[in-house]
This record gives sequence, structure tokens and C-alpha cells, in this order.
Amino acid sequence: MFKENKKQTENVKEKKVRTVKVGTHKKSVIALWVVLIASVSFGVYKNFTAIDMHTVHETETIQLRLTDTNGIENFVKNFAKSYYTWNNSKEAIEARTQAISGYLTKELQDLNVDTIRTDIPTSSTVTDVIVWNIEQSGTDTFSATYEVDQQIKEGEQTTAVKATYTVKVHVDVDGDMVIIQNPTLAPTIEKSDYEPKTPEADASVDADTINDATSFLETFFKLYPTATEKELAYYVSGNVLEPIGRDYLYSELINPVFTKDGDNVKVKVAVKFLDNQTKATLVSQYELVLYKDSNWKIIM
Repeated sequence: MFKENKKQTENVKEKKVRTVKVGTHKKSVIALWVVLIASVSFGVYKNFTAIDMHTVHETETIQLRLTDTNGIENFVKNFAKSYYTWNNSKEAIEARTQAISGYLTKELQDLNVDTIRTDIPTSSTVTDVIVWNIEQSGTDTFSATYEVDQQIKEGEQTTAVKATYTVKVHVDVDGDMVIIQNPTLAPTIEKSDYEPKTPEADASVDADTINDATSFLETFFKLYPTATEKELAYYVSGNVLEPIGRDYLYSELINPVFTKDGDNVKVKVAVKFLDNQTKATLVSQYELVLYKDSNWKIIM
């Protein structure tokens, strides 16, 4: 018995724990996978970080433009009033030179010497300056397009003159500004030839519906100028039309055009009012969506 136990003990001792050997090639493959996964993860992280930083940078730039535009507009307007106002007396010319030096670089100040002289026969008064457009043309540079209306007097004759110019304005980080390009003639801003397409009545809206909806609109617009929010709630869904609180007297609907829109009816209409305060006639235009349940209601 003791011999058998001894033999079993020896057999147990002889058993070895089985181990798995990883070859050098397999270790290299695993290492390469680890490096690849780490690289991809880092790349994705950098990409998202770059996008975030880019977004932040763009947001800051947009905010800078929005903040600076009003300042640039006022800067250009004030410059134009000084630049285009003159008379031919020595004192007035010196005052103009001093005034525009507060807007121009030294190079441009020198460039404008003798542009207005005592021997010219005219004087100029600025009646209006309109800044049409301001665009960022560089990191710290903005291009401004503006129109100047002048009254040019020569002897006893006065002539109205209108012209459009551009200047470039440099803006420092702290917001200080200086004009770096002299006023340069630009194309005049003209009226566009665009005409919107005239809507046509939809034959699917029957005559009874048109008459009913027209009657509703006439009733509504008689009330609308002075209606309270509570009164509007009976005619209007939500805040589609807000109270205006004006002393207007309804006159008439002009050329209402009705079209079908599912269960709704769209209407494009001009409404004529008399302003009791100014006694002027006003014409307002509306594009509305009407829905009828038990009563008509403006829903959009």
C-alpha cells in the first residue's frame, strides 16, 4: 500500500504545468496591433480636437467681425464727412487737413496734400453718407464701400453730387483703426431689375370658400391694429401675429390671392390702412395660412 502511494506521489511530481510559448513572430504581430490601435485612437482624438479648436477660432473671428463692423462703419462715416467737406479759405483747408489726419496713415496724409487748394472755385457740404458694405479682406483689414451725397457750390450755383467709393481700414487688436487705402471710386449701387413672380389664384379654392375667407380677413384687419393679445387669440393661433397697438383705420383688402394647401388655404394679400396720427395711407403685405374648423383661424 505504501508503495502504491509512493508511486502515485512520484507520478504527481512528474506532471509538469503546461505552458504556452509565444513565438517571436507572434509577439511582433501583437505589438504592431497595439501600436496601430494607439495611432488610430490618437489620430481620431487629434482630429476632434482640431475640429473643436477650428470651430472655436471661427466663432471668435465671426464675433470679432460682428463686434467691429459698427465701429468701422462709424469710423468711415465720420472720415467721409470731414474728407468731402471743404471751402477754399486757408483756415478751412487747414481745419480739413487736421481733421482727416485723425483717420489716415502718414503716407495717405502726404498723398492728400494740395487736393483742396485756395484757388479752386468750389465749396462742398456733405448731406449724407451711406455705408453699403463692409468685408474682411485680411486678418486685420476691412474693405468698406460707401456712398457720399454732396452739395457742391460754385458761385451762386449749387449742384447735388452723389458718388460711391471704397477705403480699406486696418483694425488693431485693441480696436484702434486707421485708413490704409485712399478713397477709390467704386461702382454705384443700383436698383435691381428683379421682380417677384406674381402669384396666381388656385382654381381648387371654390367661390364660397373665397368669399367666406375674405369676410373673415376683413373682420380681422378691422380689429387687428388695436387688438389685445387676448382678442387676437380668437383669430390667430399662437404668436403668428403679435399685437401692434397702433391707431390705424382699416380701409380695404387689395388683390387677395387664395391657394389650396391641403386642408388649409394660403392667402397673399395687401391691406390698406389709414394712420390716424399722420393721416397717411399705409399698405401692408401679408402671406397667411388659414384653417377653418368651426371658425376661420390664422395658423401661419
